[in-house]
Amino acid sequence: MTDEEKLAPRAPSQRGIYDVAVIGGGLVGSAIAYGLLRELERVAVLDEGDVAYRASRGNFGLVWVQSKGMGLPRYGVWTMASARAWPQLAAELLERTGVDVHLEQRGGLHVLLSEEEREARVKFMTGLLAQPGMSRYEWKLLDRAELASLVPGIGPDVVGATWTPVDGIANPLKLLRALHMTFAQTGVDYLPRRPAQTIRRRDGVFEIGTGQGAVRAHKVVLASGLGNKALGEQVGLAVPVRPQRGQIVVLERTRRLLETPMSTLRQTDEGTWLIGDSQEEAGYADNQVGLPILGALADRAVCTLPALREVRVVRSWAALRVMSQDGFPVYEQSEACPGAFVATCHSGVTLAAAHAHHLAPMIAAGRLADDMAPFSTRRFHVQEA
Repeated sequence: MTDEEKLAPRAPSQRGIYDVAVIGGGLVGSAIAYGLLRELERVAVLDEGDVAYRASRGNFGLVWVQSKGMGLPRYGVWTMASARAWPQLAAELLERTGVDVHLEQRGGLHVLLSEEEREARVKFMTGLLAQPGMSRYEWKLLDRAELASLVPGIGPDVVGATWTPVDGIANPLKLLRALHMTFAQTGVDYLPRRPAQTIRRRDGVFEIGTGQGAVRAHKVVLASGLGNKALGEQVGLAVPVRPQRGQIVVLERTRRLLETPMSTLRQTDEGTWLIGDSQEEAGYADNQVGLPILGALADRAVCTLPALREVRVVRSWAALRVMSQDGFPVYEQSEACPGAFVATCHSGVTLAAAHAHHLAPMIAAGRLADDMAPFSTRRFHVQEA
């Protein structure tokens, strides 16, 4: 069977009602669907297809732990659990599909370009890891000489970096492809060009209206990114998501020079350089690039590694992150419509392993674990009160 045949759209199941229908075929929905097939027999993935504003295709590709969890230690624990589960996920996908997602977990760097940045970073990391219930991991403040031993050629403005051994990278496009390839192998019904329009619950069964007919399932998972806000309202869930634009500059391929990725600069397994980390509040269709932001990203990259000045820009893009009101993930089951779950986050690559190996079994069992309570939307109600 060719790759095209493996990825060809499947007709809706003739076996009746699905055990669960996942709405959204990006990294979040695909990882959850992959995990659900380990627990259930009949799973469908409803997807807009290539017309979707898919954050998965604009992802920077970090598997990142440092910086995660300030103000919500449970997020730090969840992120660490995913980082630890990632090697198993990568190995499974390679065995099943032959696709190497190029997971590398050799540590990660957050570069500092001034004394003010260094002081602020030390204060942040110290406070982050001092929170009760926070995952503990090693981190170091590297001075300029220590950083230069890891990354030769750093610029004169670089004063140091923070480093952890738990960070890494993966290829998001290959990850998405590998997950989709498993659908045909495992029996997931992948239904592209079927965006969910309506959701109704009758006699314990969800009926999801699409432009090509209804899909029925005992459970439904909302994993449609920014679309979760409107869909959530139909099942009694208030999902406060908003679009946040991120822009990325792509430089031509060179020989592999950067073995330890940085939070704003990395080199892919193929040698391409990626520069990113902008954060702009945007509209729902506002995924256009802007020269001022791209210029600021490029300036910081050149300050970090001056040799990049001689490497040509080949393209740039912008994509919309899925941000909640406080920036943390939302995982919740509807009280009004039991069996309807929402999964929303902006870290589809980092959390892919947690979604597949930890969250999916909870959804299959029909109940989120007690320690997932900090991710419910109830936290927003407390803030409003």
